[in-house]
Amino acid sequence: QVQLVESGGGLVQPGGSLRLSCAASGFTLDVYSIGWFRQAPGKEREGVSCITKSVGSTYYADSVKGRFTISRDTAENTVYLQMNSLKPEDTAVYYCATGAWACTSYSGSYFRIGYDYWGQGTQVTVSS
Repeated sequence: QVQLVESGGGLVQPGGSLRLSCAASGFTLDVYSIGWFRQAPGKEREGVSCITKSVGSTYYADSVKGRFTISRDTAENTVYLQMNSLKPEDTAVYYCATGAWACTSYSGSYFRIGYDYWGQGTQVTVSS
């Protein structure tokens, strides 16, 4: 079955970097696109970045553009989120997600529809 497992979260100082991994099983990355989301306590989940199944096009939320980079390793069937210049407001549980319509533009967003399978999440804490 489709399964996503996030890893790589932890505690980092402001301005630091962290790389998250999303290991996929039950499908290959040319079948489903992958998105990264985050959710802070008391806040709604928000889309962060996604990468398409077709040619690996990438999309980012404005809040992380220029700081985060999404990539994939097809041999490892893993998607990564490289997070640089981290800010306290980046603190959240980060999830990867996938589905038939993942990373599909809808109403101006690549994070609105198509995410049917979710990982367990990994905690990212940015604090001094």
